[in-house]
Amino acid sequence: MVFPRTTASRTRRRRGWRALIAVVSIAAIGVTAGTAAARVFDPQAFTLDNGLRVVVISDPRVPVVSHMAWYLVGSADEEPGRSGLAHLLEHLMFKGTPDVPQGEFSAAVTRNGGQENAFTSQDFTAYFQNIAKDRLELVMRMEADRMRNLTLNDAQVEPEKRVVLEERRQRIDNDPGAILGEEAQAVRFLNHPYRKPIIGWEHEIAALTTADVIDFYQRWYTPNNAVVVISGDVTRDEVEALARRTYGAVPKGQTPQRPMITEPAQRAERIVELQDPRVRQPLLTLSWPAASYGTSATADTYALQVLADALGGGATSQLYRKLVVERPVAISASAWYDPLRRGPSTFDIAASPRPGVSLDQLESAIREIVGAVVATGVPVDDVERSRQHMLIDVVFARDSYTTASRVLGQALAVGRSINDVEDWPERIAAVTPAEVDDAARAVFGRPSVIARLSAPAGTEDDAMNHPAPAASSTPINAPVNSGIR
Repeated sequence: MVFPRTTASRTRRRRGWRALIAVVSIAAIGVTAGTAAARVFDPQAFTLDNGLRVVVISDPRVPVVSHMAWYLVGSADEEPGRSGLAHLLEHLMFKGTPDVPQGEFSAAVTRNGGQENAFTSQDFTAYFQNIAKDRLELVMRMEADRMRNLTLNDAQVEPEKRVVLEERRQRIDNDPGAILGEEAQAVRFLNHPYRKPIIGWEHEIAALTTADVIDFYQRWYTPNNAVVVISGDVTRDEVEALARRTYGAVPKGQTPQRPMITEPAQRAERIVELQDPRVRQPLLTLSWPAASYGTSATADTYALQVLADALGGGATSQLYRKLVVERPVAISASAWYDPLRRGPSTFDIAASPRPGVSLDQLESAIREIVGAVVATGVPVDDVERSRQHMLIDVVFARDSYTTASRVLGQALAVGRSINDVEDWPERIAAVTPAEVDDAARAVFGRPSVIARLSAPAGTEDDAMNHPAPAASSTPINAPVNSGIR
């Protein structure tokens, strides 16, 4: 599995999300080559009487733990006209309760040598603390407290709305790439709420009320709509005793329903183009509709992961070799596919042209490569190399005490099971070259959405002669977030 595109979150903890995406993606990806049958994280799980699911991954190598609370609600669950509500509530979760006053949650974590953060995605919202193992009960008690006892009033909500609006101005309105990403996302999905920005539309954020926030909080933040995942130097018995003393005291709520919204067949190519004088490096992305774990029970999702790695997974991938090294017409090229979603996904290719190469020329070169894949398939050696890369990466996933809690938490939050995570290496190892070719023909046979970012005529030449560092290896609408990815 691959860590999904997600989030937006607290301005003050924004650092390092891209690195974290990479780490979690690696984690979600694999186990050691040739040992696909090995367990990945070997977790243990139990459920409290109030419905809270708890997952424990024991890793005694260092006396620290990663504690994560995942709520099964994200921006896709917001009602029409209230975009940004899930993300605003994430901010407000740090405002305090009657027992833990405003600012004390973060101060307590810091005083005890820990780190914390939170992030909102389209499908889930999560909070985490990394801290010494003998402080685990402290963070479990505080997290359980704010699950149902958050203080919410106009004095808390209105100032935080202004913080979120400023965050939106900084992260979206001041970044041409982010503006195009938001516009393209609204076009990629015709019907599904994934088309909304996670941070919300500006006018809808401004219109959110305290009553909206309270209703959302009471509806979605219940123990029976959450998963707690703890990894590190703890045992299942230790965690269960702590969980019963802390989370076990939180009353069960109504279990909210999450309707599955589907996309109609997409029948037309769409082009989204933005020219902005601030652009220093043009960028082109092509997106095709694709299934996700949440929308498909077939093996296509695993074959598409191998295809994404073979086409755009680093310097040995087809796109990089042909576009950056051999011709060369691009300074960067990548492919991206995220199956870990409740709703539909996309298969994306992104590239930035070299100076003097137009976006039209770059698109033609990309379509030539895609056409060759459809006509003759992906070379068998490339498929095998990608499978081995993905399986080897699991070794690194096991090496981090925080990765397991992130991967398992995200998987459970979008409806996957522990076995789905543990079986992932075997399923990737079982992907055949023929399955990769079939998946490629299916996904590239659909109409695409083309997003083009460039400077206006007159400034473009100058910009292209002085290119900025290579564009991100992820598509322009890939995860943004609070502090996490």
